[in-house]
Amino acid sequence: MRWPVETLCAAVSPLLPGFAVEVLPSVDSTNTELMRRARAGRCAPSLLVAERQTAGRGRLGRVWHSDAAHGAGGAIPSLTMSLGLPFAPRDWSGLSLAVGVSVAESLQPVLPPRGAQRPARLGLKWPNDLWLDSAAGERKLGGILLETTSLVARGPAASCSAARYAVLGIGINVLPRSAEGLSLPPGSLQDLEPGLDAPAALLRIVGPLVAMLQAFEQHGFGPVQPRFAARDLLHGRAVALSDGRTGSAHGVREDGALLVRMAGALQAISGAEISVRPSAAQPV
Repeated sequence: MRWPVETLCAAVSPLLPGFAVEVLPSVDSTNTELMRRARAGRCAPSLLVAERQTAGRGRLGRVWHSDAAHGAGGAIPSLTMSLGLPFAPRDWSGLSLAVGVSVAESLQPVLPPRGAQRPARLGLKWPNDLWLDSAAGERKLGGILLETTSLVARGPAASCSAARYAVLGIGINVLPRSAEGLSLPPGSLQDLEPGLDAPAALLRIVGPLVAMLQAFEQHGFGPVQPRFAARDLLHGRAVALSDGRTGSAHGVREDGALLVRMAGALQAISGAEISVRPSAAQPV
């Protein structure tokens, strides 16, 4: 498996001086590894890709499953990557949504029209999931995990003086996989574009993602809100919140908060400790 390390470095280094790409055969978690490095003072902009994760993590402490076996011809079954960089936006709100927009647009720049055949459409489920919507139903393609750490210079090994280091983890199913033990059937890049493999997907994603992060740092989520709305899979649907409340989703605000109508009033839901699922109930 040949990863486009040199191509990515050449494309991204002008935007992020000192940018480096590393591919590991196996690691516990790409996010965990970059966070360890940052806390040890190694905080240059870095992209870490793992061909296998043994302890991948998702939002709210969930496990991100990574298949151990490669596919035919040594194909990587999932793309697991983390981008780490010093980051100082004016407002962090909506960052995971902006990352989702960037990834979705890179993998499917134009949403196909809805029709009888219902070709796979790559949408976004607030706040951090990539879902496919097609004739086969809704399936989870991937997820995003955002973590940050404070940076403190620690002697000669320290390489950064910025206040915070952000690690953006992205996991995407590349090959079809079993739905056993999962609440939602998994989708794969093969459902979206047959023949698209992990290295090609990585090459599509990284450059636009860096550009999105730099724009976000200056302008926040507001300018990205209409692009999220175009792929918002919850809008107008009944939803159930993990704290037991139910209502109907009505898009997101300019700060990335989800608007849910409950008991006749719109309420803004932040992504800190709440998860949201579509509900079989009728929208209200």
